[in-house]
Amino acid sequence: MESVLCDELLQEIFQRLPPSSSYSVSLVCKRWLYLYRSSRTSLSLRLIPHHNLFPSLSSFLSQHPSLSSLSLLSSSDPSPSPSPSTTSHLLSLVSSSCFSRRLLSLRFLAGPVSLSSLSSLSNSCSRLTSLFITLPRPIILRWVLSFPCLKDLSIVLCSDDDDSRHGVWESDEDSDSDSDSNLGLESLCLVGIRGDDWGIGWLWRSCKKLRRLQLRSCQGIGGSYSCFVHCLQGLQEVELRTCRSVVDMILLKLSENCLSLNSLLVYDGGSREGLLHFFTHCRSNLRKLDLRLPLDLNNTHLFAVAANFRGLVTLRLQSCCLVTGEGLKALAMAVGNRLQELALINCDVVERELGLLATLGQHLRSLRKLDLSHSEMLLDKELISVLVSCLHLIELRLRGCKRLTSAAMVSMLRSCKRLETVDIVHCFGIESEAVEMLIMNSPRLRRIEVEQNKLSDAAKINCNGVPLSIDPKPWKASGNRFGHTAHPQRFARGDLVSARRALKTEESELAATIVQG
Repeated sequence: MESVLCDELLQEIFQRLPPSSSYSVSLVCKRWLYLYRSSRTSLSLRLIPHHNLFPSLSSFLSQHPSLSSLSLLSSSDPSPSPSPSTTSHLLSLVSSSCFSRRLLSLRFLAGPVSLSSLSSLSNSCSRLTSLFITLPRPIILRWVLSFPCLKDLSIVLCSDDDDSRHGVWESDEDSDSDSDSNLGLESLCLVGIRGDDWGIGWLWRSCKKLRRLQLRSCQGIGGSYSCFVHCLQGLQEVELRTCRSVVDMILLKLSENCLSLNSLLVYDGGSREGLLHFFTHCRSNLRKLDLRLPLDLNNTHLFAVAANFRGLVTLRLQSCCLVTGEGLKALAMAVGNRLQELALINCDVVERELGLLATLGQHLRSLRKLDLSHSEMLLDKELISVLVSCLHLIELRLRGCKRLTSAAMVSMLRSCKRLETVDIVHCFGIESEAVEMLIMNSPRLRRIEVEQNKLSDAAKINCNGVPLSIDPKPWKASGNRFGHTAHPQRFARGDLVSARRALKTEESELAATIVQG
């Protein structure tokens, strides 16, 4: 049979296989291994330093001529950072690879990248649309012009222990000139900007097509706010993670200069006054709001959101301990059936105010996704009171709700006929029989996250006629000197023997993920 199948046909088949089948395919024979590698379009490698790294990596990459997406990460083991010469050599291997002309996405986090390496990369990988790299200081960004197709750019500014290179570095990139470019960037992520960094003003002025902006662990914006406002006009999504010193000013500029914002995420930053000003004066039709503000968000902010963002579709609150039921009820009444996703993660108001979930459920009957994770004191009757009203749920996450019991699973079966995803990891009161009952009687269920010791053999194979696959936590394939992370194995219904054998190798893993269909 193998000789009947030509190389082209096998490669076409391999391209259509799910990633979880890769390890099995590569073990059949050398021919299949060669054809599988030559047909792969995506590859992720974690590089483990050793004396033969460069020739081995070069040889390995040469066996993947069809790659369009490549990710190279440094070893997770504590070890000295790669030298500039090492990272330059690694990037030169990518630039000179057989797939360089077809490469569309590169995630290179094996060390800081030099300007000369980027120049070489732009010449060989001219079709790159997505680039994720680490840059040293001082910050120079004009090289972005060398990648005409680039749409998605992510930059991590590496920490520098040399005090002599700290401080403001004046760059002509921030000078007032007519040399601004009109870059095609649509998504930009910057990580680790210090308060004394400079040199990003030119980029802000040149990103007039920007749709998504992410700032993480930033103490500044790397330029003046007069430059920054140039990129705000068409923004649709903004994420600010651990950027407390700049959040207020960014939100102020958004409220004044952006009319297209529909998604905002703020984690661990911002003042009460700054947040309130934004919620009160923002002129955009905000549809998604994701906040993790333990000591900054209160009912006053929720009242402002209820008054100004009645088209809200997604609301996610994490660890917001100053919020009470009064604010949540006002918001629920304002948005009504338009809200489709609600997350109250580690918000003690869920446990503190009995009857709150029942009231929210009555106002939010169109909810499709509900996340109450880490509500450790949540009781069955409180959960049941919201489930009986939210009959359209397709996703329910209850991770870490330690006091829930099997009675909650019975309510899920009765009320939530459309459930596709369930997370009940660390729900210690839910027993294996209830898990099996949910799996066997939920025809639309596609994914459930639960401890392996709560999965019976019947649940693993799923005898209700729906194909079932079990995805343990990803593991590292032995014998791969690059530390390439293999995808978890999948097992079709009926292959009980193979499933049991493979599952024995994963007994040490805590959580299992079951994916149906």
